[in-house]
Amino acid sequence: MSAIVTPERPDTADARALIAELDAQLDLLYPRESQHGYSVEHLLAEAVAFFLIRENGVPAGCGGVQLVSGEYAEIKRMYVRPQYRRTGLGKLLLEHLTDYVQDQGIGLLRLETGIHQQAAIGLYERMGFQRIARFGAYPDDPLSRFYEKRLR
Repeated sequence: MSAIVTPERPDTADARALIAELDAQLDLLYPRESQHGYSVEHLLAEAVAFFLIRENGVPAGCGGVQLVSGEYAEIKRMYVRPQYRRTGLGKLLLEHLTDYVQDQGIGLLRLETGIHQQAAIGLYERMGFQRIARFGAYPDDPLSRFYEKRLR
């Protein structure tokens, strides 16, 4: 595998394409009111650190991290294209996001995902994330699951 993770603004063409693919997949699984992902503009406004993973130069996935008041960080818009799933790229991207959070001096990483995203849930659980109650400003939504991982 010749994969590389690099920082990239979420408003680049490659990042926008990945986010659009993610949104299209979520549209098939969840009603609008159960989709809690940030738009590209919101990612920028919230200064979310955003990264792309490329395999042999081809954009294969993306993910971001939002630092929340020095208390915790939250994974945002993590996505791996279907043809790159089960190749280790999701794990590599998640490890990169985790390392980034630790480098920022944050010891807790959280995320929200949908109940129908079983591959993502499996990855998070294999990587040591534990299911928790709703956090932050998320609405009470039976289609959401919440996870966290203590980093130190």
